[in-house]
Amino acid sequence: MIENEYAFSIEMEVRDYECDLQGVVNNANYQHYLEHARHQFLLSKGISFAGLHTEGVDLIVTRVEIDYKYPLRSRDRFVVKLNIRRKGNIRLLFEQAIFRVPDWKTVVQAEVTGVAIRNGRPVPPGNLVSQLGI
Repeated sequence: MIENEYAFSIEMEVRDYECDLQGVVNNANYQHYLEHARHQFLLSKGISFAGLHTEGVDLIVTRVEIDYKYPLRSRDRFVVKLNIRRKGNIRLLFEQAIFRVPDWKTVVQAEVTGVAIRNGRPVPPGNLVSQLGI
């Protein structure tokens, strides 16, 4: 794995309650991991969900596509990495991956599409594009 292939990464650890009876992370929790990484990425760029909402703009997810490659178990450490790019005039595409640490085994590969909305209607991402560097 090449560190420079991704714009952002965050390390986390599996908590016991995130696992199912089989002892592996429940599939829904991977979406939580991916979302947390996106939020932390935005914060690292000075973008606050609360601030955007106050300005009348909300960022929403419109599509999630996940390929589950390998399960995580309780107390596994892992890294969530992401890239972001524009997809047309309205959409933002987050290309994300989760890797187990320390062996860098690929756990999940995902594409998450989002849009900015104002008054319930999609709007171009505007200033977000320059803040995100895309």
